[in-house]
Amino acid sequence: MTDHFSLIKPQFVPPMDNEFRPAILANRAFKIETDGVSVPLVIGLERKDGKLSRFETRVFPENHPHAEANLFYAERILKFLLWQRGGSIVYIGGPPSIGKYLKNCYAPDGKRNFDYHFMSEQVYERTFSVKLCEPSQVPPAHDTGESLGRHLDGCRIGFDLGASDRKVSAVIDGQVVYSEEVIWEPRKHSDPEYHYREIIKALKTAASKLPRVDAIGGSSAGIYIDNRPMVASLFRGIPPERFHEIRNLFLRIRDELNVPLEVINDGDVSALAGSMSLEDNGILGIAMGSSQAAGYIDIHGRIMGWLNELCFAPIDYSPTAPVDEWSGDIGCGSQYFSQQCVFRLAPRAGIQIPDNLTDYEKLKFVQEKLDAGDKGAANIWQSIGIYLGYALAHYADFYDMKHVLILGRCTSGLGGTLILDEARKVLNAEFPEIAVRLRVQLPDERSRRVGQSIAAASLPIVETVIERAK
Repeated sequence: MTDHFSLIKPQFVPPMDNEFRPAILANRAFKIETDGVSVPLVIGLERKDGKLSRFETRVFPENHPHAEANLFYAERILKFLLWQRGGSIVYIGGPPSIGKYLKNCYAPDGKRNFDYHFMSEQVYERTFSVKLCEPSQVPPAHDTGESLGRHLDGCRIGFDLGASDRKVSAVIDGQVVYSEEVIWEPRKHSDPEYHYREIIKALKTAASKLPRVDAIGGSSAGIYIDNRPMVASLFRGIPPERFHEIRNLFLRIRDELNVPLEVINDGDVSALAGSMSLEDNGILGIAMGSSQAAGYIDIHGRIMGWLNELCFAPIDYSPTAPVDEWSGDIGCGSQYFSQQCVFRLAPRAGIQIPDNLTDYEKLKFVQEKLDAGDKGAANIWQSIGIYLGYALAHYADFYDMKHVLILGRCTSGLGGTLILDEARKVLNAEFPEIAVRLRVQLPDERSRRVGQSIAAASLPIVETVIERAK
């Protein structure tokens, strides 16, 4: 279901995608149409730990001629909120038709059954539900975050697990003494012992460069709760009956190495790295790698405990938008801010990628064409930059942020500059009120490639460091 509010052609059209229809433009058009006639819609999202997030907006009244447009608008907003903030109980305070529609969509056999089962069984381990109520009946917000990281005392190991490579760093009192990147393809392996062996190998390599190990911190794509991966693309090859071994993987490593260990989502570590580097807060970190990862440090320097899985959050409302292979939904971030986007647009740019390459090699193949001056390759990264400009304006409706830090292998070299330049053009021209308060930037090349593993090293608190490394 779409309507004329959802199909707004952007001022800047991606060279490789003339059917792109940004979510932010549709939402702004919807808000203009409802101005003066609207009623409140309040969405509350409750997580397993009792934390509750609220989002308030306005929609058409039930009896308005355009009331049906509420359904598409509200469903896309809820979809975004679920993957940004998370929740297993959703309160819909507003017109009953909206609540009923969303309840049907997010049901075991509904249009969004992937989201239903994901939130129920894989993340929060309790049944997902949608509750209808009046706006005033949505519970008050209870959504305080935690201050994590920024501890660099002693001898530490930091690691970052990506879908095409893994990074590890040895750090002594905040100074990197060793770092390495190793290519791997974890998604193709179904044995949990493979993942254990590879991660232990990386950690022991880093440990051999230190006089001792006081703590280990890690980042990885996926959803982590209390150091337990609830779901992660890295482990998609693991059969369900053995996933409990993955759930306890990092607890096993912690106990074996007998040091404090913390592992969290790689997007949150991206944001933490940016906060530490800039010495400021209100940071959205976006890592463009095998998929899109995101993380957020609020204006008080806290990690909120949100999912920040923007790879599943819609940014394109075109009915012809690409399909996310995992969720089955369309227009989601994974297809716009990752190597998946590069592979998707390459044929349109006249670039044929050899089939016998790993994903890492495929991305490098296209990046080498970009470095060689291939116009089609340049158009790919310019398209990503335009996508990003409109997406950042959309994200600004959901995040209170002052900085956006762009990381990940897709941003290496010339590609990162093209992305940044195009995103800034979009923001300056279409959203000047956002551009003046939002700084979008790339870290330096070295930080872009290993910065996450360094920031990850700062996650654990070490109670006592007996001997300082000299």
